[in-house]
Amino acid sequence: MGRGRQKAKATKQAREIKYFTPDTDLTALQRELAQKRDDSVGEPSSSDDGHDDYDDVAERYGS
Repeated sequence: MGRGRQKAKATKQAREIKYFTPDTDLTALQRELAQKRDDSVGEPSSSDDGHDDYDDVAERYGS
């Protein structure tokens, strides 16, 4: 295949990818996000323990 045909094919494929709009199942997405939100509500994160990671450094250097 010549360079012109190869470039035209690549351009066509890039355009198809760029403008491709798949059907999105919004109800499934909503269920998945709600499930993740419920899972993360019960678990405390490391930053929620009331102890700042930089408190030790600030105490050591007097800032």
